[in-house]
Amino acid sequence: MTTCPFNPETDGAEMSFDGRMSYGDYLRIDQILGAQHMLTTAHDEMLFIIQHQTSELWMRLALHELDAARRAIAEGRAPEAFKMLARIARIFEQLNNAWDVLRTMTPSDYTHFRNDLGQSSGFQSWQYRLIEYAVGNRNLSMLRPHAHRPDLTAKLEAELARPSLYDEALRHLARHGLPIPDAVLTRDLRQPWVANDGVLAAWEAVYRDPTTHWQAYELAEKLVDFEDYFRRWRFNHVTTVERVIGFKRGTGGTSGVAYLRRMLEVQLFPELWQVRTTL
Repeated sequence: MTTCPFNPETDGAEMSFDGRMSYGDYLRIDQILGAQHMLTTAHDEMLFIIQHQTSELWMRLALHELDAARRAIAEGRAPEAFKMLARIARIFEQLNNAWDVLRTMTPSDYTHFRNDLGQSSGFQSWQYRLIEYAVGNRNLSMLRPHAHRPDLTAKLEAELARPSLYDEALRHLARHGLPIPDAVLTRDLRQPWVANDGVLAAWEAVYRDPTTHWQAYELAEKLVDFEDYFRRWRFNHVTTVERVIGFKRGTGGTSGVAYLRRMLEVQLFPELWQVRTTL
């Protein structure tokens, strides 16, 4: 017995798009799928390009959520920020999963096109730099790779002039009566965060009595959750690079694996990790 293929039009599906917006029109699929310009005939170059392009798209969303989360915290709408922060953690889970695909590329595969990358490197991702600046890792030396683009420098400088996610979290604690030192609340926002005993004491008060400080407690755990996924992303980056190129220098001039391992030591919210020991 044979049956005719199901016709979605009988179910009400739109089938004609002359002069009307379609799925591809709305998402600009042609532009997205036309953005993979290979420099070589190496089969795995397509994988390499798409891996990094999709990562940049996820980072675009992470920045969108970070911007909204900080505004919500600053405006006294912390519970709204919790959903955004949870989403950012899930975004980094997606970024983590992407390394599994890239790791299917062997050292032999990569050598077919690595030299054609020139000096280009993920080290130069301005969106990644914006994320680091937004959450509080403010290394001013990292402005230099973007100095050739005044528009990018302006974006990064604007971020440095704004309180980071961690700064906003600490201001939130201060507004709710927790003793955040004045020197922290009035600090130079451009400077890297330095762990502070007064901040540690404030977080310890939150964790010792979460019922009284429930909103701050939930905020703390959302920050830890994000950094947990962020650290995993960095760790997977290191292992992927070592698996593919060993201990060669990176295309962008860094020491490669050695540099990435140093980045593993960077803590975004150090007091939130230290408080686990002091409790």
